[in-house]
Amino acid sequence: MTATDENTTVPRDERDGQDVTEPASGTKRGRLISGPGILLVWLYGVMVVGAVSRSAVQISTQFDKAPLAYTLSAVAGLVYGFITYSLVRGGETARRAALVCCAAELAGVLIVGTWTLAEPSAFPDATVWSDYGMGYLFIPVLLPLSAMYWLRKARTAAV
Repeated sequence: MTATDENTTVPRDERDGQDVTEPASGTKRGRLISGPGILLVWLYGVMVVGAVSRSAVQISTQFDKAPLAYTLSAVAGLVYGFITYSLVRGGETARRAALVCCAAELAGVLIVGTWTLAEPSAFPDATVWSDYGMGYLFIPVLLPLSAMYWLRKARTAAV
């Protein structure tokens, strides 16, 4: 038995850098962070930092002013974090989870965006998703659309 026979883990990166292998199982996970996926991870990472830090400060200092708005910002940060993790993780299960989360994110942006325009008094302070993400240069509405397109394209490329 050689030293390589004893090793039950499979290298995480293949020579071409496009496939990732799970330890000990030998099953391949398709990478989601190649090409435009890298930009998506970067943008979602920025949104995680922005939404989580904003909501953390607002919840800890002035929660009684606008609890709904600050809680929604925290939820947005958690959603962004999960999508970022899923994109980095790769694989079909992570791709599907990220796709579902992006659809939920888009629904949240559309619902909260419409709600803030229709009933501004419900939100004494803005959320990440207020006015369809206008305070964040509309990135909250454009990002899930871009990610969903990329995730669907990554699925068709893998098949």
